Amino acid sequence: MQTTPIPIDLERPLRADARRNRERILEAARQVFAEQGSEAQIDDVARQAELGVGTIYRHFPTKEALLAELVRQKFRLFAEHAREALASDADPFEAIAGMLRRNAEHCAKDAAMQHALSGTGEQVWSYAQAEIDELNAVVAELVQRAHAAGAMRADVTVDDMPMLMCGVASTMAHTAPGFDWRRHLELTIEMLRPAQR
Repeated sequence: MQTTPIPIDLERPLRADARRNRERILEAARQVFAEQGSEAQIDDVARQAELGVGTIYRHFPTKEALLAELVRQKFRLFAEHAREALASDADPFEAIAGMLRRNAEHCAKDAAMQHALSGTGEQVWSYAQAEIDELNAVVAELVQRAHAAGAMRADVTVDDMPMLMCGVASTMAHTAPGFDWRRHLELTIEMLRPAQR
């Protein structure tokens, strides 16, 4: 199925006042979408930002465009966490585990990101592809280092990581008894270790 690209202009330089408004919009949107998830509306963002709806639409022509920018920024943060893990002196396995825990904690506070990781809106993912590629490149180095140290199952690849995190994110939305995303995450992390002989 062919999808319509999300219309966002990343290259156009902004005047100082427009730049300030854009930051206000993004800050408000982070709060609104984190609380309400993808059900949030542009009107909610405008109220939180104390700006007119028209100002929001001048920067982000659709709700999907705004959500896509938030997801893009979140993946950029995840990549930063991965780089910090790679630069650390931590045990190779614990470096990966720590990165996964940090990223999961950020997802737990963000309903929109949980929805995105659970597969909502392929267009949003495609918009963040450069950031996802950057994250995967650093995580691949972390996985390679853990393999070299014999600290991770040999069949685990970098491609497994998004799938594992999507599974944990889907648990975050469940409030029924027995659904504990932190336990899910820790069980997932333990499954990455090599089998004991």
